[in-house]
Amino acid sequence: MATLEDKLLGEKLEYYCSSSEGEDNDHDGDDEKEAGGRKGAAGGLTINTDPDAAPAGGFRQQGSTNTGPKGVVKDWQRFKQLEAERRDETERQRLDLAKKLSMTTTTTAEDEERKRQEELDDELSELMSEDFLQQYQKQRMAEMLRQTGHNQQFGKVHQLSSHGEFLACVEQESKHTTIIVHIYDKSLTACSTLNKCLESLASDYPSIKFAKICSSVAGMSRDFRTKGLPALLVYKAASVVGNFVRLTDDLSDDFFASDVESFLIEHGIIVDRALYS
Repeated sequence: MATLEDKLLGEKLEYYCSSSEGEDNDHDGDDEKEAGGRKGAAGGLTINTDPDAAPAGGFRQQGSTNTGPKGVVKDWQRFKQLEAERRDETERQRLDLAKKLSMTTTTTAEDEERKRQEELDDELSELMSEDFLQQYQKQRMAEMLRQTGHNQQFGKVHQLSSHGEFLACVEQESKHTTIIVHIYDKSLTACSTLNKCLESLASDYPSIKFAKICSSVAGMSRDFRTKGLPALLVYKAASVVGNFVRLTDDLSDDFFASDVESFLIEHGIIVDRALYS
């Protein structure tokens, strides 16, 4: 069998002499002569340095590979590279699976929180319904009116017969009470119509004090009685908060209580009773 030296040197096996002792060979002399003859003919031994060349005798072992130190290192590096790639791929698949599970699964606590949120949304939708808001607005408005002293009830139009009554009506009333005074003249149809409208409004808005006074009693000039009537003066806390003259310019000559009500609501004098009644 060929040794490592045989493979490296490419020498024929018969070129090597055995170094074993005690070997008896009757043909030693003849062999030495034959070897010497060959050496003399060739001028010395011939060494084949080609590792891929067939050994002497025309035979080369098939399927041999490079198993030297460099080959082992390269194989080990390739193995570690493949191992790292497999580890990275496994980790990537694990992360992808975790993401999918996190998107499709929920905990019990999350389910309960979602149900509570849905219940709150349903309650909020019910609270935001138009009927509920209107009822709540009426209650709040009524409460605010009571807190601001609007619990006092009048319910009719007070006739003021003197300048002193006029001053007392305005100055001696609660600062929270709205006072509406109609200055009229008996000869004007629009003034008579407005007095009837105020009687109706006084019953609908009992917390507002309505009053009327003749222009001559109030000391108005003839020019004002001719050009400024019918007129409404609005007071609160003894101060004028509204002054409307010749209302026929806004209401026309033919008007009703609803028209006067809308006019006062539009100018912020009264609060629409539909909001709290």
